[in-house]
Amino acid sequence: MTEATAPLRTVTLIHDLPESERPRERLRDFGPAALSAAELIAIILRTGAKGKSAITIANDLLREFDGLGALARASYAQLCASHGLGPAKAAELLAAITLGVRAASEAPEARPLLRNPEDIANRLLHEMSLLDQENVRVLLLDTRLRLLSTSDVYRGSVHTTTVRYSELLRDAVRVNASAVVLVHNHPSGDPTPSAADIGMTQGLLQACKLLEIDLHDHIVIGGGRYVSLRSAGLGFKPQS
Repeated sequence: MTEATAPLRTVTLIHDLPESERPRERLRDFGPAALSAAELIAIILRTGAKGKSAITIANDLLREFDGLGALARASYAQLCASHGLGPAKAAELLAAITLGVRAASEAPEARPLLRNPEDIANRLLHEMSLLDQENVRVLLLDTRLRLLSTSDVYRGSVHTTTVRYSELLRDAVRVNASAVVLVHNHPSGDPTPSAADIGMTQGLLQACKLLEIDLHDHIVIGGGRYVSLRSAGLGFKPQS
């Protein structure tokens, strides 16, 4: 059989690749930034399945979910249903993605300043855009608008009739916060504030006044975008 007619050899295992092309060795030699998304996912998966290498499965995942952004929003059940994963690999992949999102939202300074909607959105936009359930958080600020801590107050379906303003402000009172920012997401991907969002803002504004706490803003996040209700003049009375 001549070289021209010899069948092509299909690489199905990572250890079949030259060492210089293996994801772990490439990460070691060149750093993670040099690797493709598929190679990084393959490192997390570690092994392939049924004749497919980890890189092949990673590429299949990216095609199935139409890119890394959609893959990052996939649920545990959706990942488990993907060929080549299963419960253990799905859990490891979801854990790695979640850690990456949380790390991206962490500011390098210990107490970051949250003076404007951009500061607030930059801290939470990536993480909260990926949530598949409604999530309400309260950012607790000091007198200089530096972040003291974040309270994760509600998860799931949130309505103004179920929101208790005492719960939203409980940690603010505990740490003697001077101001708070209400942040919640729209899993639909549309950050346009609803009538319920405006009503929640108005109710919290009144509760804050009773406790002498400033409601600095209410931010709605969805689909990688955000809306500041204060900037939009929704639910906040004009400044005197």
